[in-house]
Amino acid sequence: MVFVEIADELAETRAQGWRTLAALHARIEDALERALQRAHDLSVSEYSLLDVLSRQDEFSGCYLRMTQLSRAVVLSQSATTRLVTRLERRGMLQRYLCPDDRRGIYTEVTPEGRAVLEQARSTHDDSLAEALRAAAELPELAPLVDALAALPTLPARAL
Repeated sequence: MVFVEIADELAETRAQGWRTLAALHARIEDALERALQRAHDLSVSEYSLLDVLSRQDEFSGCYLRMTQLSRAVVLSQSATTRLVTRLERRGMLQRYLCPDDRRGIYTEVTPEGRAVLEQARSTHDDSLAEALRAAAELPELAPLVDALAALPTLPARAL
């Protein structure tokens, strides 16, 4: 019977940890969404996709396929395709066939998209810092914020 109680306690601890992580994520994403929409007419997903695509040469020295892009922005492949289409219609992205494999489609940030991204980067970074600062003041979220702050800094190429 003690084994069941320990297992239940561990399960509840994991569940509470997950709920706390989800709460921190929701607070941060909400703050980013409001700031990016207000200042740049961009969603968090749009910003993330532009950011990942702007760095694709740094990631692997080549262009990302849609499946790789989906994993990088943590969206389903269909949601990523819809997002790419929306940004393409806004003139921020362009798609083209892979020259080596006509089945592959690559996506690239246009100069207009790069300009929007560069303008939005400081809004994103400032909003993220403010959201983390505010979360650090809440006792239930402070340990997670501290854990994030303790993560090693990755070189720019690894981002």
